[in-house]
Amino acid sequence: MATLRKTRASQHGALAALLVMGGFAIAGPSGLLAWSENLRMLDQRHAQLAKLEKERKALANRVALLDQNHADPDMVGELLRSQLNVVHPDEVVVKLDD
Repeated sequence: MATLRKTRASQHGALAALLVMGGFAIAGPSGLLAWSENLRMLDQRHAQLAKLEKERKALANRVALLDQNHADPDMVGELLRSQLNVVHPDEVVVKLDD
């Protein structure tokens, strides 16, 4: 009689463990119900990464143009005009509202 109770108790315990694992497989944080949300977030992260890589390439290009040994004259002129408010005598300044 005691062994029958132990057997049934172990069977019920195993069944409960299987039900819990099945519940996590369906409704858990990485289960079937969360799969589409995870895919959507992955697509968002890929788009964000592509945007940041594009910005990084643009910044790397600007840094290359401002190299001390051979700076691009157009970039130097742009920075002088925008940051130091310096213009040539023959230039006309036109301010645009943003």
